[in-house]
Amino acid sequence: MFPTNSTNSIFSTFLLTGIPGLEAVHVWISIPFCAMFLMTGVGNVTIMTLIWKEHALHVPMYLFLAMLAVSDLGLSLFTFPTMLRIFWLDARELTFPVCSTQMFFIHTFQDLESAIMLAMAFDRYVAISRPLHYSSILTNSVIARIGLAIFVRTLTVQVPLPILLRGLCFCHSNVLSHSYCLHPDILKLSCSSTKINSTVGLFVVLSTMGLDFLLILFSYVLILKTVLSIASHGGRLKALNTCISHLSAVILFFTPMIGLSILHRFGPKLPAHVYVTMANMHFLIPPVMNPIVYVVKTKQIRDKILKLVIKKGPGESQVTFIT
Repeated sequence: MFPTNSTNSIFSTFLLTGIPGLEAVHVWISIPFCAMFLMTGVGNVTIMTLIWKEHALHVPMYLFLAMLAVSDLGLSLFTFPTMLRIFWLDARELTFPVCSTQMFFIHTFQDLESAIMLAMAFDRYVAISRPLHYSSILTNSVIARIGLAIFVRTLTVQVPLPILLRGLCFCHSNVLSHSYCLHPDILKLSCSSTKINSTVGLFVVLSTMGLDFLLILFSYVLILKTVLSIASHGGRLKALNTCISHLSAVILFFTPMIGLSILHRFGPKLPAHVYVTMANMHFLIPPVMNPIVYVVKTKQIRDKILKLVIKKGPGESQVTFIT
C-alpha cells in the first residue's frame, strides 16, 4: 500500500474512506446499506421489466420513468459495491484508472438522472397545459430524440473530465473523503495546477444539473399558472396530484446536493461524517426511493405489480397517470 502522508511520492492509487469515526461498526452499518442495494436492484428492475412488457405502459410518462430507473440502477451499481467492499473487507485501495472510471460513470448517471427529471417536468407540463394534444406532441419519435439528446449531452460534458485528470500529479495525499471517487474530491489531492480541471468541472455542473434545476422550477411555475386557471377545485387537485411523484423525485435528488453545497461554502465547520452522510443521501437515497414513490403513487404500475403478486388473470384497464 502506498504511503498517505509523504510529499515526495507520486501516488498511483487512491484510498477510499468509509464513514469517519464509525470504523468500528462498519460491519453493522453495512446491513442497511446492503438492504438498500437489494431494494434498489429489485425496485428498478421491476419498473423497467413492467414497462418493457406491458404495451399499455408505452406512453411518455412511463417511458421517461423507465429511463429514470436505468439511471438509478446505474448510479447504484457504481456506488454501493465499493462502499460494501470497505465495510466488509476494509478494502479501500483503488488504482487511478479504476477510480477515474468510477468517477466518470457516477457523474454520467448523475447527469442523466438530472436531465431525465427535466424531461419528466416537460411531460407533466404538456399533460396539464395541452391534454388534448399530449399524444400528438410527445410521440414515440419525440421521446426517442429526447432520450438521444440527453445521452449525447451527458457524454459530451463528461468525457473530458477523466481525460483532463490524466495530466495531474498526486503527491500530497491519496486519501479521498468518500467511499467512491468524485471529481472535486480527486482534484483536492492534486499537487499540479487544477485551474483548467476546476473550471471545466464547474461548467459541467452549472450547464447540466444547475440548468436542469432552474428549468424544472420554471416548468412548475408554468404548471402552477395553468392549474390556477382551472375553474373547479377538484380539477386543480387532480392536476396537481399528477405531479406528486415527480416532485418527490426532484426533492430527493436535488435537496441533499444543494444542502451539501451550502454547508461547504457558508455553513459552520461540522464533523466529517455529516458531509459524508449528506453525499451518501444524494447518491444512494434516490435510487432506493424513486421506485417506491412511483409504485405507491402510480395506479397503473401498482395494479400490474399486484396482478403479478397475487396471480390475477389479465384484465382490461385504461392508462391513467397518477392517483
